[in-house]
Amino acid sequence: MSSTLDILGLNELGGIERPAVTVDVVIFTLLDNDLKVLLVKRRSPPFQAMWAIPGGFVKPDESLEDAVRRELVEETGVHDVYLEQLYTFGDARRDPRMRVITVVYFALVSVDKLDVDFDELDAVTWFSMYTLPTLAFDHEKILKYALQRLRYKLEYTTLGFALLPEEFTLTELQQAYEMILNEKLDKRNFRRKILSTGIVELTDRVRMGDHRPARLYRFAAAELQLEAARRKFP
Repeated sequence: MSSTLDILGLNELGGIERPAVTVDVVIFTLLDNDLKVLLVKRRSPPFQAMWAIPGGFVKPDESLEDAVRRELVEETGVHDVYLEQLYTFGDARRDPRMRVITVVYFALVSVDKLDVDFDELDAVTWFSMYTLPTLAFDHEKILKYALQRLRYKLEYTTLGFALLPEEFTLTELQQAYEMILNEKLDKRNFRRKILSTGIVELTDRVRMGDHRPARLYRFAAAELQLEAARRKFP
């Protein structure tokens, strides 16, 4: 009969203890004029009842990608989202139970594309990236790294389009940048810079509002193709 250590991959082989492997996933969205991250409340020790990034142990017979998608569905109900491998965290004391190495993924989602009613789940909640609760393990460190990576990517990819509807106004795009960067941007300079890059293109539609109609844009097809290529070869 296999022991718990055998199941978790911690049995000794040749006198060397093998570490366990976990996967975690950072999910960002824009909600209530804020950059939010999805957290789950831990149901068991260590750090019971504390908030954490969704994730768990990788089974011996599954890939990292299969493991992260399984954990995501089991813990949050979220599925069919684009996941990108972020970084591997392996501090020897990051888990008080044993030596655990975690492979972290991150995802950007538009909240209107999720078919999960988080209001019905008491252990799964969106938190502002700028007012986080005390987190389990080294998850605060992981989230800080994920935010930094997101901000870097905003400079040279169209990754941010996953946070927006297919068509958007330039004001909505600027607000998305401001929420991610956590700073106000000059409207004229932002629009000049965005339009000069060619990453967005004007549609023939407008959005009616309280004031004059706002023109709608979308990310340029060539830029989306380039982003798709980056996803295959990050």
